[in-house]
Amino acid sequence: MPMQPKGFIGFPDAKMKPVKIPDFFFTDLLPQIDDLAELKLTLHCFWLLNEQESQLKYLRGVDLRNDEVLLRSLNLDSDLRTPQQALVDALERAAARGTLLKLEIETGDEEKAIDDWYFINTVKGRQTLALARQGKLEELRSVLPDEARLKVERPNIFTLYEQNIGLLTPLIADQLRDMEKSYPPDWIDEAFTIAVAGNKRALRYIQAILKRWETEGKDERSHETRGRDSEADLRRKYIPDEYSDVIIG
Repeated sequence: MPMQPKGFIGFPDAKMKPVKIPDFFFTDLLPQIDDLAELKLTLHCFWLLNEQESQLKYLRGVDLRNDEVLLRSLNLDSDLRTPQQALVDALERAAARGTLLKLEIETGDEEKAIDDWYFINTVKGRQTLALARQGKLEELRSVLPDEARLKVERPNIFTLYEQNIGLLTPLIADQLRDMEKSYPPDWIDEAFTIAVAGNKRALRYIQAILKRWETEGKDERSHETRGRDSEADLRRKYIPDEYSDVIIG
């Protein structure tokens, strides 16, 4: 006879510490979240931030990746991802959605190590992030090594996808990671721009542009000249023939 899953035994009688969650989480954010790992991460971040007593409230990626309670909650039998992979995807989703504001910091010149920090997207969080980027946050400087500096930021590939194409899925996230490893950031930015300008909001269209540039060389003409190309010209320049029958019209 199969064992029944262990149920929750109930909250203890001892006084418990409340966790504050904005009501907008339930009315505006929760309906948008379609990934269980992202939902668990978001709730876990609210709990961790509630536990902090300092004025500067933030979460470090290295701490989240070593958080046994969080990783245990992401260990789902129905999920093909490991808890660590689920956490990476959840962080990317939460940052792309705008729930978490990500700050990347280079912590050394030689190894180019990146320390990722996260702030909740509230007025206070946005103000803190803005001050940090301007180098005006004394509390931040006090906890960073002298050689640390903010990494020059551009929209990450997951943000580009969610803002211009649609919602992320684990499969799409894997494809985006492969693109990021295979092509220069400027190429990816421009391929997204071309897809949006042509109202061809499909990942395969963007992949086809990048593949053609890789195999035939990238046209370095100005955006102004390219903007005068006809739709047929754009297809001929950017889309390999083998992709022509799968591109959304």
